Amino acid sequence: MSDQELTWRGAVARWDRQLFDVVARRHWPGADRVLPRLGRAANHGVLWGGAALAIAACGPVGARKAAGRGIASLALASATINTVGKWSVRRARPVLEGVPVVRRLTRQPQTTSFPSGHSASAFAFAAGTAMESPALGALLAPVAASVAFSRVYTGVHYPSDVLAGAALGVAAGLVVRRLTRDAEDARIVPGDERAATGVPALPDGDGLTVVVNSGSGTASAAGLDVLRERLPKAELVTCEGSELAAELASAAERAAVLGVCGGDGTVNAAATAALRAGIPLAVFPGGTLNHFALDLGLAGVEDTCRAVAAGHAVHIGVGRFTPGPDPADTRAGYFLNNFSIGAYPQLLGQRLRWAPRIGGGPAALLAAWRVLRAEHPVRLRLAGQPRSVWLLFAGNGTYRGTGPAPRYRKSLGEGLLDVRLVLGGGRPGPRLLAAALAGPLSRSPVHVAIRLRSLRVGDIPPGTAFAYDGEYAQAPAALVLEELPDALAVYRPRL
Repeated sequence: MSDQELTWRGAVARWDRQLFDVVARRHWPGADRVLPRLGRAANHGVLWGGAALAIAACGPVGARKAAGRGIASLALASATINTVGKWSVRRARPVLEGVPVVRRLTRQPQTTSFPSGHSASAFAFAAGTAMESPALGALLAPVAASVAFSRVYTGVHYPSDVLAGAALGVAAGLVVRRLTRDAEDARIVPGDERAATGVPALPDGDGLTVVVNSGSGTASAAGLDVLRERLPKAELVTCEGSELAAELASAAERAAVLGVCGGDGTVNAAATAALRAGIPLAVFPGGTLNHFALDLGLAGVEDTCRAVAAGHAVHIGVGRFTPGPDPADTRAGYFLNNFSIGAYPQLLGQRLRWAPRIGGGPAALLAAWRVLRAEHPVRLRLAGQPRSVWLLFAGNGTYRGTGPAPRYRKSLGEGLLDVRLVLGGGRPGPRLLAAALAGPLSRSPVHVAIRLRSLRVGDIPPGTAFAYDGEYAQAPAALVLEELPDALAVYRPRL
């Protein structure tokens, strides 16, 4: 380290201590009762979790969305602090000499001082909320600032620790805003997929069998009423759980067109049945997220009814994963959205494990915390080369936006896999964050993005999980990922 750097760091340290001492010596009327309690209330994010619950319970839809962004920003800031911040600068806590005993915490923190996790969480929640609702952000800002100041007031942080934490929190809010903005850019308009010829037009639904997953996210009675009214002769079969695959296979054998009402996992199972039977697929959106339907350009059940009645469909590409080296293996599976190994399947598996016990939202946060604390990337052989990765993502068609696994596509007829790697090394939190900030199909020291027709994945460690279209399974020792161009005809209205 140069003499100039040592001089600069010494000046900052002196300024930090001087300002810390000024705060310690000054009497702040009423603060002795308020600030220590406010800081304790913010321990482990309890204050902000309570604020989010209150906003969600009492506020309109926009306020609930703002609270959700605030919690997402807090989770990102907390994960970054615990995986990067606390280990990047080993700074001792301030000496409490001069801090009045009445202000001091009963139990002093044992972690390093830089940066302030309380400040990061406070400003992350306030900034994330403000990005969606400036009015709520304005109400939360003074509380966040008070929590941050309380850390200096009680003697557990230097002022620069608090400033760095606050800056990190605001940055987390900006990152969440960028990622969610990318997701919201997804269009509900037809893309440039090639029109399918020869598919049957079924004006009254005769020849259409629709399998309805009654356990899916938002498969509503209103949507099914529209289907019955527009296509009165269509056969409707309701099932859920373990019955789904058998019902879809049976329906595909007897129908001219296989229909499905459910979410992305249900649509994946229906596409598999339609591909094996060689018949067109009609997707009636009925899930929680409906990524495939939105990317195809289907806003709801009405759109699909209109397309089936008129006989309008398009060809789409389908991703296939095959265990072992033989592409003709009958155990092949398909993905309409994406396939992944690494951080996301681990997160999905943890969330599925904990959701029945503690609920979906808390389970997602717990899963993220556990995955971001993971110590080892997955070691694979990709296209014959050994690789260490935190995440291998393969999209059915090119995904738009930023990050290692962006959320939407402009076309399902491209005929290429969108392969993205978050390379191993370091810890998963900073690696995934750096990849999230990388531009679309860009290259960075940690993020690789390429388009391929196929990819061989070998030497997969035993017990490694993979995910496809929201489903979760254990990976075999080797896989072949490939894109099947124009493999499936799916109904969609014309422009």
